[in-house]
Amino acid sequence: MTTYTRTSAALALSAVTAATALTVAFAPSADAAAGGRADAVPASAAAGTAGAPALAWRPCERPGGPAGQECAELPVPLDYGDPAGRQLSLAVSRIRSDRPAARRGTLMVLPGGPGGSGVQRLAQKGEALGKAMAGSYDLVGFDPRGVGASTTANCGLAPEDRMLVTLRSWPDADGGVAVNEARSRRVAEACQTNGGAVLRSFTTANEVRDMDRLRQALGERKLSAWGTSYGTYVGAVYGQKYPQHTDRWVLDSSGDPDPSRVARGWLANMSQGADDRFPDFAAWAADPARAAEGLRLAERPDEVRPLFLALAATLDHAPKPSTTQGTPLTGNLLRQAMQNALYGDAAFPGLARLVRQAQDPAATPVLPPELAQPLRDEDAAIAVAVICNDVKWPADVNAYARGSAADRAAHPLTAGMPATVTPCAFWKDAPVEKPTRITGDGPSNVLMIQNLRDPATPYFGALKMREAFGDRARLVTVDHGGHGVYLGNGNACGDRAVTEFLTTGHRPSRDTFCAAGQ
Repeated sequence: MTTYTRTSAALALSAVTAATALTVAFAPSADAAAGGRADAVPASAAAGTAGAPALAWRPCERPGGPAGQECAELPVPLDYGDPAGRQLSLAVSRIRSDRPAARRGTLMVLPGGPGGSGVQRLAQKGEALGKAMAGSYDLVGFDPRGVGASTTANCGLAPEDRMLVTLRSWPDADGGVAVNEARSRRVAEACQTNGGAVLRSFTTANEVRDMDRLRQALGERKLSAWGTSYGTYVGAVYGQKYPQHTDRWVLDSSGDPDPSRVARGWLANMSQGADDRFPDFAAWAADPARAAEGLRLAERPDEVRPLFLALAATLDHAPKPSTTQGTPLTGNLLRQAMQNALYGDAAFPGLARLVRQAQDPAATPVLPPELAQPLRDEDAAIAVAVICNDVKWPADVNAYARGSAADRAAHPLTAGMPATVTPCAFWKDAPVEKPTRITGDGPSNVLMIQNLRDPATPYFGALKMREAFGDRARLVTVDHGGHGVYLGNGNACGDRAVTEFLTTGHRPSRDTFCAAGQ
């Protein structure tokens, strides 16, 4: 792991090839210097605090999941302005420390999204995370309001409006936004008519309040957290609102926290994110090793991008029937499959196979499951509601058309999607509160970790989060592509930095760099 100063962070992209592995001096965080335990209460604490109810845990271990997983429900106010009023229910899950003497508190697992399930995230990562933490924490996750087994809402959307490729608002085949405008108006109207007060309560601010209510119910004075993707924003806002309740805070794959844009900025940044990441796929798809698998798309990496763009353009005007009746492979479906596949190297074979099937006149493309069927209405509702409820989006359709055309020309891989019109442009309810500005006010207890080539939360956006935190944070940059770093991409250097921080409190003294394969 190579150290570099904060002022040189922006140069990391050009410096990675010269980086070498060096030993890093770690500095203890405040709680480590004070003795290691962060105001933790005994693991056996049953009652909540500050009026939060106790949690009634029950076994919910599933085949293939982590051993000892437990589940409970937490009531939270629909409206925190009326805490005694209508209550919603949140699904909560935990894996208790198997070493009570080593336990120092609770580690909250914050999923991505909006719309990600903390309960599922814990089930997926619980075994690996528990091994890495070596009993230091009870591991806890929850489904935010609107997600999974928690209270949900729906917009009553037609199936065609719940396809991922339409929820992402890909422009028309000719680059126009007319179809998106009509769909966006339709979705916004349906959510206003059918969503009610529950849908209007789906905000980052309420998720943060719910998280603190869960802290109280757990009987903890402080929490540690591992947030990924959108979970980094939730974690950052919690750390801004409740700094006194934060212990060791890990933010994995962060976006730009600009409070004037929030999710609109995250979406816009995906254009450059795809451009940064696609060369990894191109190198993989041109590797001679792919030939034996029938997945080699070109002889040289620089031939893959034009091949992909030409194929998508052909499918724009001549969609190819797929094995999913009524859902042909279009140019936008291929682009969405590409965007999904860039999240992790393990998805590269599936994308290459889809490209091959699209090229072969005798083949019938098999669409990825997430693209072949519409989302559940509840899942579509939460995906739209949070980003529209959090901040006011511009409403000028002509401005979206101009922005989408410019983005399409500059970033053809994403074809203008990140800048086009969405239902948020026509959202009926104005935000009830302003987004939180992330600042350097608070304890210096944040460790950020970020891939250099992240298609969803690009590196330059993470640098904005790092800048906002100031001396509160340190950044570990990993020379890798994909979305999600810790316990996700196999970089031992990055994993080691996070594990050591969470288990010992020792954090890099400066922003640091992990080379590929380190």
